[in-house]
Parts: sequence; structure tokens; C-alpha cells
Amino acid sequence: MTKKQFLTKPFLKWAGGKFKIIDKILAELPKGQRLIEPFVGSGAVFLNAPYKQFLLADTNQDLIDLFTFIQQEGQDFADYAAKLFIPENNQADVFYELRAEFNITTDTRRKAALFIYLNRHCFNGLYRCNSKGGFNVPFGRYKKPSFPYDFILSFYEKSQQATFLHQDFLQTMDMAQPGDVVYCDPPYAPLSPTANFSDYTAAGFSQEQQQQLADKAYELSQRGVSVVISNHDTPFTREIYQKASIVEFDVQRFISSKANQRNKAPELVACF
Repeated sequence: MTKKQFLTKPFLKWAGGKFKIIDKILAELPKGQRLIEPFVGSGAVFLNAPYKQFLLADTNQDLIDLFTFIQQEGQDFADYAAKLFIPENNQADVFYELRAEFNITTDTRRKAALFIYLNRHCFNGLYRCNSKGGFNVPFGRYKKPSFPYDFILSFYEKSQQATFLHQDFLQTMDMAQPGDVVYCDPPYAPLSPTANFSDYTAAGFSQEQQQQLADKAYELSQRGVSVVISNHDTPFTREIYQKASIVEFDVQRFISSKANQRNKAPELVACF
């Protein structure tokens, strides 16, 4: 399964999403009954991995709420969220009004629908928050953002095999049992001090957390749990993954707003 036309695309745009390299990820995932993802993100791996059960977690409460509404309501939720995708809402002033509503509303269903609207109308589909936890990505100025109806329905169908949890990656990994497979896609270690691609997360992901992840992966591997981790290929990641087998490759990056700065970056997959 290496041709993109046979793959299921996530309905969310996502910085660091794995759809463009999904064939490389799938090739390294061993067989098992259940796949656990402590950093589910857009769900690209989940949507395309051939497991019978999935345990999918993230520290982004809004993301997990969105996935849960889709899992529970399917087409009804898609129809509800699609109502936001009208020409009148593709204007900067309306975008900022809806962004402000997203940050203050206590209506979780409305917030989940706004999540999809913001993802498709904001700059580069980024999810970034300020120090107070407020979503702050600016208007993207796209001509006609499309509602990902079919992709949401595909997600709904696959989600019937999944359990979604809002929790820390260590808590999620501790739930693994022998025979499970864990795939980790953490915020990447920076290629250099001035190129930290984890800045789009509110809390970032420290070197200490990167080390904790590597240590936990090795611990699980000693208990019969296979763990696969994606990250940048740097001296630091090579050091913390020294007990794993490494697959390396280059990936085109799309986070920079300047086209001439979207260069290829060295990545790796560490298999414990």
C-alpha cells in the first residue's frame, strides 16, 4: 500500500501530519491487534493502519472532543459543522469573531464545529495557542475553503474501532499490553536552536520529555510492546534512540510561510 490514491486522507490540515510519508510509517509498523497513538494529531496513521483496535490520545482537549463528536454522531455532526462553510464566513472580520467565540464558548459541540472551520480558514491550517491557551492563528485568506465532508465520514467509519482519550503521552504508553504496537509522533526535536518546529504547540516539548519518551519506549520494548517513533534526524535524537533500529529519509517541510524556505529536512523512524 504505497500509492496515495488507496489511502485515507485526514479531514484536518495538520502541521507535522504524516500523510505525505504514510507509506514509510506503515512499512515500519509491526503486526498486532491494537495500535496505540499517544500523539494522534490529525489521525493519518490511525486512518490507514490495518489494526483491529485503536487507543488514540492527545493532550489537545479540543481535538479529542472533535474526534469524539464525529465518532458518536457521524453524518449528523458533519451536516452541523458544514453550515459554517458559507461565503459570508470567508472574511477576515467574521473569521476573527468566530475565532473569539471558539476561545470562550462552553458549548463543546459548537466548539468542535468551529475547530473544523478554523482549521480550514486559518493560515496553513496551524493549531497554535497563546500563553493563555487561546487559539491565535490568523486568517488564511483562501479563495474558497472546502468542507471535508467525505473525509469526515471516512474518519467516522474507522473511529468505530477506536477509543479516544485526553491525556499525557506517558499515561497512554503505560496502558500498553504485550502484543500492542505503539506509534509516537511527538513534537519534533529542533534541527537547530533557531528552527524549533514544536513552537506550534502551546507547551512545546522539551528535551527532557524527548528523553522520557525514548526511555519509556525502551521500557515497553522489554515488556513485549513494539514502539515506533518519528522525529527529526539529529545528533540528539540519534543519541536518545541508540537502543532502537533507525530508518532515515528526507521530507519536504511546509511550515514556513516563505516558499523558498520550505526545504527538505532529515527525518528518522526509530523502532524499539
